[in-house]
Amino acid sequence: MIEFKNVSKVYDNNVTALKDVNIRIERGEFVFLVGPSGAGKSTFIKMLLKEVDPTTGSIILNDNLDITNLKRKQIPFYRRKIGVVFQDFRLIPTLNVYENVAFAMRVVEAPEKEIRKRVPMMLSLVGLSNKYKSLPSELSGGEQQRVSLARAIVNNPSLLIADEPTGNLDPDTALGIMDILNDINRAGTTIVMATHAKDIVDAMKKRVIAIEKGTIARDELRGGYGYED
Repeated sequence: MIEFKNVSKVYDNNVTALKDVNIRIERGEFVFLVGPSGAGKSTFIKMLLKEVDPTTGSIILNDNLDITNLKRKQIPFYRRKIGVVFQDFRLIPTLNVYENVAFAMRVVEAPEKEIRKRVPMMLSLVGLSNKYKSLPSELSGGEQQRVSLARAIVNNPSLLIADEPTGNLDPDTALGIMDILNDINRAGTTIVMATHAKDIVDAMKKRVIAIEKGTIARDELRGGYGYED
């Protein structure tokens, strides 16, 4: 599903973010990406989103797409196939819950009939059917993140990238978000989640890839967080 082959990244200031990374993530896996701040996790995520390119090496998706070779005009279409959830939600403040989720479908020019069918399904999945008319400012942090999740999966992506999705949430709310992510994963979506949430990683016993100083320090199928930060 995702394969990093001899991937290194050296930024213009001669900072090495990743060094000779070789990793394969299979379709349908749930992977936690952990490590100290500055270890290279953000660069790993940005490479998957085609925001930065490797200095050397290649990144292969679905065994046949080398995203390092994508042309600039192909990148927006590639990104439309990936769901992304951020720590700060990134909802459009002037659109209500329904329209925020529908926006992701309109970007890919989905038929309005399909939008009217699928958006309510996603809002039901994340438990927000009764909030569809609410603006983001009228929602709690946990509710906003659930809208973000609904938006991320409304186009049925095969890959969901979650970048610190529980970072701004209290522990109970964070567990609720993880329950939804678990359900999404069980339905077949591959999830790669960068996090510092030790309790969540330790409790869920998913695959853990630890990055330290730009290299893969640990790769465990039922791993723990392993850090104190």
